Amino acid sequence: MPLPDHMTAIVCAAPGGPEVLREAEVPVPLPQPDEVLLRVAAAGVNRPDIMQRKGLYPPPPGASPLLGLEAAGEVVEVGALASPWRLGDRVTALCNGGAYAEYCAVPASQCLPWPADFDAIRAAALPETFFTVWANLFRAGRLAAGESALVHGGAGGIGTTAIQLGRARGATLYATAGSAEKCAACVRLGAAAAIDYRAQDFVAEILRLTSERGVDVVLDMVGAPYMAKNIRILARDGRLVLIAFQGGSKVEQFDFLPVMVRRLTITGSTMRPRSTAEKGAIAGELEAAVWPLLSRGTIAPVIHASFPLAEAAAAHRLMESGGHIGKIVLAV
Repeated sequence: MPLPDHMTAIVCAAPGGPEVLREAEVPVPLPQPDEVLLRVAAAGVNRPDIMQRKGLYPPPPGASPLLGLEAAGEVVEVGALASPWRLGDRVTALCNGGAYAEYCAVPASQCLPWPADFDAIRAAALPETFFTVWANLFRAGRLAAGESALVHGGAGGIGTTAIQLGRARGATLYATAGSAEKCAACVRLGAAAAIDYRAQDFVAEILRLTSERGVDVVLDMVGAPYMAKNIRILARDGRLVLIAFQGGSKVEQFDFLPVMVRRLTITGSTMRPRSTAEKGAIAGELEAAVWPLLSRGTIAPVIHASFPLAEAAAAHRLMESGGHIGKIVLAV
């Protein structure tokens, strides 16, 4: 069957609230030689999508202006250099943009096969969080078996992934979350303890739980308000990994002496601006080290809710409310 010239996609008429999202007919993208074209079955919703909708996170040069950084679907066209994928393969992909649509062009190296027994909704919930957690908690943070880590926002997509994957690889995971319900979910997923940051002092709790030693790694997406607190709870040779700044990125005054005395490392990264080669290398590591755990059911994405593509605005409202545990996915 020939592919259509146009498709339904979610577009932003202008930066703003969820109400600016609407369905529209747009051209089907043409894959580059190193890309595959996916018929999208489901697309994950992520916080960078919210930022892009607000006009705060523009797509990098050459990327689709449409929202959506992860998709699961069927390969319907293969570029000349897009091996090893073939027509009909079911893949989940870390997209450079464009997943909120019926079709999406993606670099072949950023695709992975659906794990065994996965459906489209679960497959679409994997790339953004697993690429991010692998690159930051394990590559940059160097979390190893026998070490410990604190994950802020433990009930979100990143947090639920980090808790499960860290525990599966032999580390002890702690988490912060914003309610008793979310803390209980973190513990069910394998956290040794979860701290309600609205009701408890996470610094005091982590130091108590670790007999004053602290943790080896902190994975943080809050930023400035937590900077000094994160440093306080890091053990000697500890690593602070920053992946977002939901509370702001600027600290007016900061004492760096503990960083020197305890030989701490402060680092951070974003995923979207990385090169195709870098993302492809992460994909290869995930397929070797993590995809078998998913296929065996050792770990699994946590799906909070799915919405039809036409209800993308409702999905964004839910994410911005903070009322979710795990992932929000659009069914296309």
